[in-house]
Order: sequence, then C-alpha cells, then structure tokens
Amino acid sequence: MFVFRNPAVEKFVTAVGPEMVFGQICLRATATGHELCHVADRGVAASDLRPVAIHDLRALAQTTAGGAFRPLKSAPSLPSGWVARTRSNAELEQAFNHLYPGAIADWHAAQDRLPVTHYREFTARQTGMYRITTLLSDVQAAEMIRACCHPGLCLKRRHWTVEGLPADAAADKSVIPCLEPCAILLEFARKTARMHQEEKVEVAFSTSELETIRQSLEPGAESADGGAREADFNAPGNSRRQQLVLERIQRMLAEAASRRPPSGDSAG
Repeated sequence: MFVFRNPAVEKFVTAVGPEMVFGQICLRATATGHELCHVADRGVAASDLRPVAIHDLRALAQTTAGGAFRPLKSAPSLPSGWVARTRSNAELEQAFNHLYPGAIADWHAAQDRLPVTHYREFTARQTGMYRITTLLSDVQAAEMIRACCHPGLCLKRRHWTVEGLPADAAADKSVIPCLEPCAILLEFARKTARMHQEEKVEVAFSTSELETIRQSLEPGAESADGGAREADFNAPGNSRRQQLVLERIQRMLAEAASRRPPSGDSAG
C-alpha cells in the first residue's frame, strides 16, 4: 500500500528533537511517537492531565477556557489541562492541523525561503467593501497592524510588513510564521479605515491625562479572552480596538515629547 510521506512534516519532526515549543504547544518525542500538551502544563505529569484523542483536538481549540469562540487559532487563548499522544507523522500532522491549521506547511516554507505577501500587495488585490483598506496611510496601517497582531492577541510571527514597520522579532512571538495578512486583519483594517473617515471630535487632553488613558487601556488591550468577542470590531470594548486607541495615544505622547524643549533649556 502506498503511503504518502509529507516532506514538511518529516522536516518538522526532525527539528523537534526531544522537545519543542510551538505556539502554546509543548511537543515531546516519546518511544512510540510524540506527546502534546499546553506549554503551561510543561512541568505537570502526563498522568495528571486529561487525555484527549487526536480527533477531539479540533473541538478543544474551538473555544477558550471560559467558553468563548476562538476565531483565530493562533490567539494565546488555547485551554490547558490536557495531553494528546500521536504514534506516527500522519497523526502528528492531523493533531497540528486541528490546533494550528496550516502551521507546519508555513513553518516548512519559512525554513528555506519566505514567500511573503506584504500589506500593500495584499490590499491591492482586494475588491468591493475591502478596497477601502488601501486608503490607510503607512502610519495608520502600522498602528492597525501593531494593534491587530499584538503578542497578547496573536502568537504568529509576522514576516510581512508595511513601510516603516519592521517584521516581528523572533523572541516576541513564536516559531509559527505569518506569511501574509489574515482575514481577521483584513476586516480590522476595513473597520480602522471606516473609523478614520468618521467625523472627528475635538477633545483636549494634557500629556498627563493621555498617560492615564494609556495606562487604563493596557490591561484590557492585551487580553485575548476579554469581554467583547474577538472579531466583533463594532464593539467599542473589542481588544483590538482598545489596542488601536492605545497605539494612537502612544504616538500622540511621542509627538508631544518631541515638541517639548530639552529640560536644560530655560527662558531669559
């Protein structure tokens, strides 16, 4: 009987060695295959974790520990307290396709070359209601991307960019590569462009007041399991919308600081 050997999976298994952290998964080699658990359970004995069959990993990855739907599987909100075991490369591939769909193929592609689609290239091919995403300036797009792809909201390491925004550093995310903008970012870019088109309300804040707003936003903005649904960008309390406001406030504070005379200067 012919057995298909996936070169991406074979290379991935070789790279695993005795142990590898992949997103929120701790993957260990065993005598019969591999053992997968949540990275938070890395030091917990397998006997103390709930056994989960490979075909049940898809349901496991669908919701957070609190029961909220996970539209983005690379969000750092995967439930913990379980263990799964695979006995072959095919089973390992199946397990990861449930937890991080397509991640092994992307990881393999990123080892030898980077088939990256950058933001402008991605949005230039959009039509209909998503054509508006091309209207964001580089600064606006960079703020939107930093908010949408914040480490507290997505673990994929972003290789694509827009002018003025560097790619993610390896230490800031995970080994899972992000080779082009995803559907969630596209929708968030559309909402961001719409918000920039809204009539502006002139409100004056001192730098100290802006700093207070910034600090009040930070705890909620970095939560992938907050009150508003993760992809409900019409909700003012959405984590990505909070992070976007935070990005803008931080830019305003930086601009105010750049206009401030050096502390050593004095009049007269």
